[in-house]
Amino acid sequence: MKIFLYIPLVVLLLTRCGSTEEQLIKKANKIHASILTVDTHCDTPMSFSDPDFDLGVRHNEGCVDFPKMIEGGLHAEFFAVFIGQGPRNDSSFNVVHHKALETFNAIHRNVEKNANVAELAYTVADAYRIRKSGKIAAFIGLENGYPIGMNLSRVKQYYDLGARYITLAHTKNNDICDSSTDPAGMENNGLSSLGVQVVKEMNRLGMMVDISHISDKSFFDVLKTTTAPVIASHSSCRALCGSPRNLTDNMLLALKDNGGVIQICILSNYLKTPEPNSELDTKLKDLQDKYGDYNALPEDSKKVVRIKYREIQKKYAVSATVKDVVDHIDHAVQVLGIDHVGIGTDFDGGGGVDGCRSAAEMKNITIELLRRGYSKGEITKIWGGNVMRVLRKVEEVAGQA
Repeated sequence: MKIFLYIPLVVLLLTRCGSTEEQLIKKANKIHASILTVDTHCDTPMSFSDPDFDLGVRHNEGCVDFPKMIEGGLHAEFFAVFIGQGPRNDSSFNVVHHKALETFNAIHRNVEKNANVAELAYTVADAYRIRKSGKIAAFIGLENGYPIGMNLSRVKQYYDLGARYITLAHTKNNDICDSSTDPAGMENNGLSSLGVQVVKEMNRLGMMVDISHISDKSFFDVLKTTTAPVIASHSSCRALCGSPRNLTDNMLLALKDNGGVIQICILSNYLKTPEPNSELDTKLKDLQDKYGDYNALPEDSKKVVRIKYREIQKKYAVSATVKDVVDHIDHAVQVLGIDHVGIGTDFDGGGGVDGCRSAAEMKNITIELLRRGYSKGEITKIWGGNVMRVLRKVEEVAGQA
């Protein structure tokens, strides 16, 4: 008899659980419909070397295209002009400079041929205007200052083409500063004299200085040099994952004092310290042995390597989850406060976790934020308000120069 008395209670509890989940989904949909959501880093333009690639078409491969963004409620994306680090001499600088120009132009062409759904954004005002019109705002960032070479005038050239941030370095040292992951260690002892000029020129023009990928010493040198707040366009918290790509709590506090923002990266290796995985390591080494230096490959081979890399990761890697992403957001909020945290996926550059593999699943992060008690106002800041505040301040500093 007691069993039958419990049945209605169990049914009621299950109904409430299902109802609560549905309510979270509805609330997330409502929030995304009313705010500006911004992802500060994707590497999708690496596919633009294929002249047939169209952002307006939904692709089976890859994380970001306009249909996926619309489905996931993502309204603004910073498309990265990524240039891998290579030799540092005049000839190489010219080669990678022209490669960067080609990628800038490819982004412009891809957005322009989808003018019915997207528009290039250059300012904070543009982003909100484009959002209000119902279109997607396409920003541009330059990942790796390498193509600047020793020619400071190129900073303005990239700015004029739409770049609104420059990630000063990538996985290896360059002439601007030291990388956080160069096996050779420090070369410049942080920010070089050229790097100081680059940061000042970016301040003058109105470009956000991006400190993702750079060494700890370079990070603190940038903060001593800049007159505007900076961003980490795709980094996470070292307290939760020991990657040198992530920021320590001391770095987070310094970023807060600067007025900047950390955009939590959703790449698994920056969210959870990887467990030993010999099978994955073997497969990745086999891939590298077969194709050699990725940056030296022709474009068709690069495309093959990217596809094979994603297949290997999907089959053999243990992925982080949306909960891990929000753990990093939680930690950053606890250390920095709600005004200094955002999201930079690194989609199509390795980013993606269980529950958020593409731009189509962005609302799952919002659902988890709601589940943990974040308000609409707080989510609005995380999903774009904070980085737009930084860009607005950068614009103001440039206007005062």
